[in-house]
Amino acid sequence: MTSRRQSLSKRSSSSIWVKGLADMFAAQGLDAQRLLTASGIDVAVLAKPDARIDVDAISRLWELAVLRSGDPTLGMDREQPRRHVNFDVIGYVMLASQTLMAGLESLARYYAVISDAITLEFEPVPDGCWLAIDLFGNAQPLPRQRLEYSLLTVATLCRWITRRDIQALAVEFTYPQPDNDEPYRRAFGCPVRFGQPSNRMLLAQSDLEAPLLSSDPVLFGMHQRVIEARLERLGNASTGHRVSEEIVRRLHLGEPRREDIARSLAMADRTLQRRLQEEDTSFQQLLDDARRELAQKYLAEPRYALGQVADMLGFADQSNFFRASKRWFGVSPGQYRTRLLCPEGLDELQAAVPSEAD
Repeated sequence: MTSRRQSLSKRSSSSIWVKGLADMFAAQGLDAQRLLTASGIDVAVLAKPDARIDVDAISRLWELAVLRSGDPTLGMDREQPRRHVNFDVIGYVMLASQTLMAGLESLARYYAVISDAITLEFEPVPDGCWLAIDLFGNAQPLPRQRLEYSLLTVATLCRWITRRDIQALAVEFTYPQPDNDEPYRRAFGCPVRFGQPSNRMLLAQSDLEAPLLSSDPVLFGMHQRVIEARLERLGNASTGHRVSEEIVRRLHLGEPRREDIARSLAMADRTLQRRLQEEDTSFQQLLDDARRELAQKYLAEPRYALGQVADMLGFADQSNFFRASKRWFGVSPGQYRTRLLCPEGLDELQAAVPSEAD
C-alpha cells in the first residue's frame, strides 16, 4: 500500500472541477486551452470524469489566468459559478438532504470527491453559523483567487439546493483590503471584510434550518453509497486519511494526542493503531506529514510570523519547529520562506504564456 507520506504530497482535484474553471476562463475571453497547456494540464484529461489533476497545476492555472486577464478579481462574478461549476454527485446528496445545514455537512464530509485540498468547517454563533473554508497546495503557494472563487461557489451552491436567493450576512477574507472591493460586495451581495482571522461566510440560522423542497431520504441514501464508493477508490475512506484530517483540524490547539483522535473517530486507541499499521503508517508519521504540509502553506504567507507558524503547527516552542524544518526541507523556516517567496516566480509566469500575438 502507498504510504501516507507519498499520498500527502499529491493532493488533487477532479477533472470535472477543472473543466468548469477552464470554461469560466473562456467565458471571460481568455484562451483556456493555452492556459491549461502552459500550466502543465493535459487538455484531453478534462474529458475523463474520473481523472484527477494536481492542485499545484490548478494554482498555476489561476496565476496565469489572472496574469493574462490583468484582473486581480477574476472569478468574482456570481453568474460564473452558476454557469460553470459542477459538484458532481455531491450536489445530488445535498439536494436530497433535509435542510441546508445538513446539505453543507455532507459537502464538508465528501468534499474530497471534488478536491482533497479543501476543508469546510462550521463556527456556530447566535442566530447563525460561519462557514470557514481553507485550501491546501502541495508545494506551490496558493493564489488568493482560488480561495475566493471556492467560497463564492459554496454561496452559489446554497442558492441552488434551496431554490431560494440565500444571501450571506457577511464574508471575511484573511487577505489585505484590495484597491477595489466592489466586485466582492457585488458577487456576495453582503458586506465583505478583509484582513480577518479566517476566510469565511456567515449564514442565518433560519436559512440553515429551512427544510429543502427536494429532500428525499431514499435518494439521499442511494447517492451517499455512490459517494462512499468513489471515496474508497480515491483512497480517502482510509483510516489514515480520516486521522490526518482530524490532526489538521486540531493542530492549532497544540499537539493532538492519539487517544483523543481515536475517540473522535469512535474507535479504541488499540484499534486505531492496528488499522494504521495495516495501512503501512503510524500516528506519528501522519502527525509529521500534516505538520510538514501545513508548514509549506503557512510559510508561503508572509502575514504569519515564524512564532505564529510554530504555534499553529502545535509545537511547544520554536526550537522544535526549527529542527523539524531542517529535517523536512534541509533549511531553517526563515530560509525556506525566502525560497518560497522568491520574486523570480513572477518572471517565470510572465514567460509561461506567450502573448496573443505570438
